[in-house]
Amino acid sequence: MKYIKVPHAFVLIYSIVILAMLLSYIIPAGEYDRTENENGILVVDETSFEFTEQSPVHWTEIFRVVPAGMTDAAGIIFLIFIIGGAFGMINGTGAIEAGINKVVSLLKNREIILIPLTMLIFSLGGATFGMAESTLIFIPMGIMLARSLGMDAMTGMAMVALGAAAGFAGGFMNIFTVGVAQEVAGLPLFSGMFYRIIIQVVFVIIAAFFVYRYGKRVQRDMNNSYVYGLEKNAQAESYEFKTLTSRHIFVLLIILAGFGLIIYGVVQGWSTGTDLAAIFLAMGIFSGLVGGNTPNGIAEDFIKGAKEVTFGALIVGLARCILLILEDGTIIDTVIFSVSSILEGLPASIAAVGMFFTQFIINFFIPSGSGQAATTIPLMAPIGDIVGVPRQSVVLAFQMGDGLSNYLFPTSAILMAGLSIANIPYEKWLRFVWPIMLVWIIACAAFMVISLWIGYGPF
Repeated sequence: MKYIKVPHAFVLIYSIVILAMLLSYIIPAGEYDRTENENGILVVDETSFEFTEQSPVHWTEIFRVVPAGMTDAAGIIFLIFIIGGAFGMINGTGAIEAGINKVVSLLKNREIILIPLTMLIFSLGGATFGMAESTLIFIPMGIMLARSLGMDAMTGMAMVALGAAAGFAGGFMNIFTVGVAQEVAGLPLFSGMFYRIIIQVVFVIIAAFFVYRYGKRVQRDMNNSYVYGLEKNAQAESYEFKTLTSRHIFVLLIILAGFGLIIYGVVQGWSTGTDLAAIFLAMGIFSGLVGGNTPNGIAEDFIKGAKEVTFGALIVGLARCILLILEDGTIIDTVIFSVSSILEGLPASIAAVGMFFTQFIINFFIPSGSGQAATTIPLMAPIGDIVGVPRQSVVLAFQMGDGLSNYLFPTSAILMAGLSIANIPYEKWLRFVWPIMLVWIIACAAFMVISLWIGYGPF
């Protein structure tokens, strides 16, 4: 199945900017009063909405707003660049790849442990490094490993991709999604992580159950494979497992210490975006030096890592343009008032689940997590204030909706690239993944309702 031709994310978001400018001539202007809550966050006073004098946005603003949006979101943009560069320095050592390969090779003939543990490892990558593009290098390894167990390419692809998806959807320390969304929503960085860790573990268990069951079915009879034709014609393949050296071990210890410090900072309440960027930068530099890289090599790896997140970083700034146009036209509060009026009569739990499904569908059109956060959270957060959905639950709805659908929709470049590497047709993947996705979606709805029951916070 070929790529579904949808507009490039930049084209789509800039079209929304133009649409927002045009709507400033049509939608009545209005404003809410905003007050600081006990946590110092500006929230909407739901009883204060009033229509105001129309203030349409001049057409030239669709050009002026781009540099303004980039400037307004500069803090988040440069945080993404620095952390992306830090990951580049860490990846340049080969320690992560060697560590994963070592664990997988040790458990090669113990699939009942191997499959869930491999998926758990990749989920940690998704939850911390925001592992997406980097999963692609492990797909051949996963396929080779699955075939050595008498399973098929689908099993190998799923072990890597769905493991990373489970972590990405939990995202307890994913700066590219949860970090951006919490920054926009005014929440403390990585707050609420323990509930997201529980969610991640549940997602991994669900996916591992389905993948293991499917793999064992194929192991018993290859005719049960959804890609039987591919397996019948598959050539013998080999994968060179990187040797885990003492340098790699020291690099992994540095990474572990860095994440431990970040978690400590979150628990103690002092971890800010600047702290986070500084810790990641230190992790990257020390990892590069300990890993045996030269200063020039470390610098080149930093640039390479920063390049890989350029799309996500720039889309955050472009998405901020939508918010600025809506604010300049004084129509953002009118949109919030209209949507919240529809949801206000519904139970908060239904509104929360509806937010999850909304984010899930939006990801078809905006498959960038950071871009989706910057686009939707400015609207969803105040709507949540009005209808009784805490901002932490609003972020959770975004995180789960974005993370899971990346491995369902054919508009996801990562999914389609992975399937291309594995030589798996999209329709075969869809046949395999839809039951897992259905159970994941049901679990997401339950987690959204539970988040309201437990008063998931802060605020």
